[in-house]
Amino acid sequence: MSPAPRRRSVLLATAAVTAAATAPAGAATPVRHRASGPLVIGHRGAAGWRPEHTAEAYTYAVRAGADWIEPDLVPTKDHVLVVRHENEIGGTTDVAGRPEFADRRTTRTVDGRAVTGWFTEDFTLRELRTLRTVERLPLVRNRNTVFDGRGRVMTFQEVIDLARRLSGESGRRIAVFPETKHPTYFRSIGLPLEEKLIRVIRRNRLTARECVVQSFEPSSLHRIAAARLGLPLWQALGTSGSPYGHAVTYKDMMSPAGLREIASYAQWIGPDKSSLVPPHTLLADAHAAGLKVGAYTFRAENQYLPAAHRRGTAPNDFGDAFAEYAFHYGQGVDAVVTDFPDIAVQAREGLRR
Repeated sequence: MSPAPRRRSVLLATAAVTAAATAPAGAATPVRHRASGPLVIGHRGAAGWRPEHTAEAYTYAVRAGADWIEPDLVPTKDHVLVVRHENEIGGTTDVAGRPEFADRRTTRTVDGRAVTGWFTEDFTLRELRTLRTVERLPLVRNRNTVFDGRGRVMTFQEVIDLARRLSGESGRRIAVFPETKHPTYFRSIGLPLEEKLIRVIRRNRLTARECVVQSFEPSSLHRIAAARLGLPLWQALGTSGSPYGHAVTYKDMMSPAGLREIASYAQWIGPDKSSLVPPHTLLADAHAAGLKVGAYTFRAENQYLPAAHRRGTAPNDFGDAFAEYAFHYGQGVDAVVTDFPDIAVQAREGLRR
């Protein structure tokens, strides 16, 4: 990138960041028309600006122009689907400071890894309702800690209801993009995700324009596919290793043969954005297999950006996020999953200039 366009993109990024950071809660001007170009997916809402998976984060994302919003699904003890990044909630709620739940702290083995904390599967929905949400990355996003204690744990049903209200407000069809988290683990403890998810989808009569289901575990997507819901499925892909409980590696899944196998049950792949940078040919190979490609996770802080797009040496300062979007949009991705949907939307609007 030449110096002049780079300087312009930095100025644009700074303007977007300043406007969003100084706006009061809920003050974003609603975007009513989606520009042509890749879909913008609000990662856990607008996690860069509000504590993730809260009504405020989802609302901010949609008002900023996000087309889809992403809720991660985990179950409660009474088998209600709630939205949290992980079933361990010590870092995303105030449970650690609640003496009435001190005895719930425990260690569980989740997907082969020992995790200590408080787990949704040990709380009823009524108990979870008493907790309040907090910023998951307070050292990175200290600005978001001002919202600590203001939100509560949402159910998946509440996210659907919110998406429909925001669709009416924005005049755009906002889709929900649920992910089944640790589905093999939850099935092993008698709290399977897929059956509950299928019931919620059917009860709400969600269409292909309103819901896309994702998972890292192919077996979970196969269970959803068997229900014949008529919804697109999204195979998420890690950068190394294998989906938990599966012999196939992510590397094999990203080969031309592996992509053809994915295309037999899913319509999308969701790789880490680093897997789409040359000399990788994943984007072209996936398109050749008839799959759409949505890359994750785009963030604005230096530590999450490629070295060429960092500005200064402070890891939590914002870099040239616009340049990264411009690269991936130019490569032809079909969607981006982002903590900062406002910046992604502005970058998309730049495609028309």
